[in-house]
Amino acid sequence: MAIDTRGVQDRKGCSECRCDLFNLPKHFYNVSRDIHGQPLSTHYKGGLFCCLDNLQCKLREGFQGPKRRLSIRYKIRWVDWDKYQVPVKVYILDSTDRVRSNGSKTIHDCQAEYTILANHSSDSPHVQKAIIPLEKGGYLIYGTAHMHTGVVNATLYGQDGRVLCTSTPKYGTGKEAGNEKGYAVGMSVCYPQPGSVKINDGETLTLESRYKNEFRTGAMGHFYIHLAKQLSHENVKI
Repeated sequence: MAIDTRGVQDRKGCSECRCDLFNLPKHFYNVSRDIHGQPLSTHYKGGLFCCLDNLQCKLREGFQGPKRRLSIRYKIRWVDWDKYQVPVKVYILDSTDRVRSNGSKTIHDCQAEYTILANHSSDSPHVQKAIIPLEKGGYLIYGTAHMHTGVVNATLYGQDGRVLCTSTPKYGTGKEAGNEKGYAVGMSVCYPQPGSVKINDGETLTLESRYKNEFRTGAMGHFYIHLAKQLSHENVKI
């Protein structure tokens, strides 16, 4: 997703996809569906569903900024598999996950995003928490969070309360691409010493995402982890 905030009335509101700042189609709430395919509630004030393709955020009166064409460039590198490589399982955990069970199966009900209603009586960060059982564990070799501007940090805890990984933001200080002042431009990554952090099969994890305590729409608290079932290449079947 790319959002152009040059010359907008409310840069923070545009980057959070506030519905009242975008030129939404007529009868938007009558024709839009939420993440579960149900009619979108009129209480929905901002987020993914108000950042549709080809929409524009409200500009300052008289702003006639230059137009430009942008593209994204990336590289994919392939390597041949050998005995020194081990397979990993990739998990994307969501702090909005409302886990439940039907008796025989665990059901994950992730909302993908959430709204923060500011609590002006508290100086503490807003905390969104999910308790998530992991059917298959392994050795943690990588962990990082995906969050937005206003993030304080995100922490993943093991069942015994031990910290598995804390991911903290880097905020930009300049004007160049990748260092935009005031924006969260990256999150720190955990690379534990191989074999030092193990998550057991069936272990219940706790994910907490923290934002500054202010009104915010479209907030996300995702945590990416890579787990290796085994670390020794001697036991890997090629």
